[in-house]
Amino acid sequence: MENAKAVLVHDWLTGQRGGEKVLEVLAEIFPEAPICTLFHFKGSQHPDIEKREIRTSFLQKAPFLRRRYRHYLPLFPLAVEMFDLREFDLVISTSHCVAKGAIPHPDALHISYIHSPMRYAWNLYFSYFSPDRLSLIPRLIIPPAVHRLRIWDESSAARVDRFVANSANVARRIGKYYRREADIIHPPVDTEFFRPGDSVGGGDYFLAVSALVPYKRIDLAVRVFSRTGAPLKIVGTGPEFKALRKLAGRNVEFLGSVGAEDLRTLYRGARAFLLPGEEDFGIAALEAQACGTPAIALGRGGSLETVVPGVTGILFPEATVESLQAALDKFESFSCNKTAVRANAMGFSRSAFKDRMSAYIEARRAEHGGAA
Repeated sequence: MENAKAVLVHDWLTGQRGGEKVLEVLAEIFPEAPICTLFHFKGSQHPDIEKREIRTSFLQKAPFLRRRYRHYLPLFPLAVEMFDLREFDLVISTSHCVAKGAIPHPDALHISYIHSPMRYAWNLYFSYFSPDRLSLIPRLIIPPAVHRLRIWDESSAARVDRFVANSANVARRIGKYYRREADIIHPPVDTEFFRPGDSVGGGDYFLAVSALVPYKRIDLAVRVFSRTGAPLKIVGTGPEFKALRKLAGRNVEFLGSVGAEDLRTLYRGARAFLLPGEEDFGIAALEAQACGTPAIALGRGGSLETVVPGVTGILFPEATVESLQAALDKFESFSCNKTAVRANAMGFSRSAFKDRMSAYIEARRAEHGGAA
């Protein structure tokens, strides 16, 4: 984008998730912009990101970072505040944790794309840190530490000129926790890569693609499918793996992390994609739809914006075994039109996101007095 001395601020670079997909497109819009991030695990990103100028914080040299970076959470606000952004007149942060707390030059325009306000400090605090999940020492340390994080998170919102939310769901949270309005631009889905294959019809298995953490509610899917015996494949890793494996029957297969081409093959071959927990937005459900595969999703949060009931899938009302089972029973009579399923995903394409985000940034720069 012409005449913009821009910098991209991102929480951390450890894998290729939805937030990194947004960053990739922003990097295309601003090809000369450096990326400031708390820490970067080399080789974890798309080659186009890996070859960029990446500036990391002091946390990059922290001991045992790769395995225990979450233990450094109390230092994250300090780390992001220590980036020197004085030379930049445009700051674009992409944040689900602390990136939006970067300190811009007083005359700079700061636009923050929010994937979610800090989940473990706000709406998912008790999913992560409920008293029954903590031993005595963490029970004494974590609540006051998170309390301080909340104070910082709310106060640092004043450093942002304009908020962009990845969904109406997240925009409501921004209003609740930061008392700020947010515009909505849905994140990109790579509909060119994720597309239907040559085979007619899906396979015999159901598919879930998710981090194995409590709020994703993969346990619901494991419980239901272990009882019914229908094949279920789960892609993803996380701290809940051992607990989920104990719940699972032989028909439940844990695949861990898979490459992009293998993931596309799994999407194409599945009868349906499962989303049993409430998502901020839910890119994986749209990747599956881009491959022509319908979704069975909890009817809350981002699923209300990505799944069209009766057309691209089925929504179920409660995060319970009974509600998911009823949705699966209903799915047996679901008539899937792969063309219609893919058409829904096309509205969230990478090119559509790039056009919307470019136009949005240019308009905000014009209002700010920084456009050409």
